[in-house]
Amino acid sequence: MRIAFTRLAAALLATGITAGAGAATLTISCGSNAADAEYCGKFAQEWGRRNGHTVKMYSAPASATDNLALLRQQFAAKSSDIDVILIDVVWPGVIKDHLVDLKPYSQGAEARHFPAIVANNTVDGRLVGMPWYTDAGLLYFRRDLLDKYKLKPPTTWDALAVAAKTVMEGERAAGAKDFQGFVFQAKAYEGLSCDALEWVASFGGGELVDKTGAVTINNPAAARALDTAAGWVGTIAPSGVLNYGEEDTRGVFQTGGALFMRNWPYAWSLAQAADSPIKGKVGIVPLPAGPGGKPAATLGGAQLGVSKYSKNVAAAAALVMYMTGAEVQKKRAIGGSYNPTIVDLYKDPEVLKANPFMGDLLPVFTSAVARPATVTGLKYPEVSRAFWDSAHDVLSRKINGAEAVRRLEGKLKQIKRQAW
Repeated sequence: MRIAFTRLAAALLATGITAGAGAATLTISCGSNAADAEYCGKFAQEWGRRNGHTVKMYSAPASATDNLALLRQQFAAKSSDIDVILIDVVWPGVIKDHLVDLKPYSQGAEARHFPAIVANNTVDGRLVGMPWYTDAGLLYFRRDLLDKYKLKPPTTWDALAVAAKTVMEGERAAGAKDFQGFVFQAKAYEGLSCDALEWVASFGGGELVDKTGAVTINNPAAARALDTAAGWVGTIAPSGVLNYGEEDTRGVFQTGGALFMRNWPYAWSLAQAADSPIKGKVGIVPLPAGPGGKPAATLGGAQLGVSKYSKNVAAAAALVMYMTGAEVQKKRAIGGSYNPTIVDLYKDPEVLKANPFMGDLLPVFTSAVARPATVTGLKYPEVSRAFWDSAHDVLSRKINGAEAVRRLEGKLKQIKRQAW
């Protein structure tokens, strides 16, 4: 009888219905892109109505950098304004002290998720976030235009540049005066760290800081990668790309203004929406490789965690467990092209029908390059800022790649001396 009661209590806790618990008002941070309200807020609010709670949405800043800065201000004030927090893949080590350990609430559900992501979210033995979706950078292309010009999706950056130039010149000559060859994230923010890491890794230039904490960025391959990317700006990419984030990039591509786009998987469902000018004309392949290198995609994604300052920790944890479970992850994969973190969903016929690339490109997601957030810990924001500033300086042609990686090495070693 005691065992049965314990199981019943656990089941009630997982749905947010606890004996003697009153109605709670919870606020969830869902993100900021166009699909978040529909594929996060809607499910959270439905759960709230079923379980007698009120769930409100918090709209986070579009920039992950700005979002983290704002969260840290709220944590410093011990604010209870946000109960369920959207956690970037590189944040667990940075904000761990402000998050609840979810192990008492998970009932072992983490075993269904990718082990590497669970490990990323486990800090000092505490599970500070449940995997929500995983991400990796991908290359989107206009299938119809490559067919028109008898070109194939590129497997190298050099091939991408040639194809982008060919199609851009052809489309402009045909009257599309603002048509671009390639758009990507080049604004000075975390998104540029992701793009630049892909360039460097794909050229064989390493991962900025290796897993032992050694600074490895100062090498010829890394310098060449940054110089190559700088050559795209103002030629196959618009000069304005220096101020593009993810949604700026998607806006140009989805309105038919570019041949290639580097972006995350979420852009697929939006490109395929009924009102999308490029519906049915888009393909996705792994990002290209550099000379002598291999394709590299930066690991992205998000987790859901509970603020230790929440006034309704148990209800917030129950909401997290529901939102990260198979039912919601499947709905989000089918409707919003969010990559699940639950392994079994990659075999689900309905998920694969909606997102053919998820099956074909699974190795991209499982072998993506991680940013050095774990090894640099609380210093990661400083490390990333130094990286994106250096990359932006090269893209802006203020300095060349060799000088940038030399200076960056010195900056990172200075940060390391402060102990990471």
